Amino acid sequence: MQGLIWSGATVSVAGLAGLVWCIFKVAAAKRANLPDEEMRATIKRVVPINLGALFLSVIGLMMVIMGVFLA
Repeated sequence: MQGLIWSGATVSVAGLAGLVWCIFKVAAAKRANLPDEEMRATIKRVVPINLGALFLSVIGLMMVIMGVFLA
């Protein structure tokens, strides 16, 4: 069960890193004062990555919880 806990923590940290990357990407676009169309295009490209990173983070946390319950 230690392997499940540690692999879940790794997956969760990878998802968290993806979320932080999305935050920085959108913040940089906001600081650049892009026109409305370019800002929408940037956000449209970041949203699927954001959802995937959130999914990874949730799956990682589920793995950790299952590892703790089964230990």
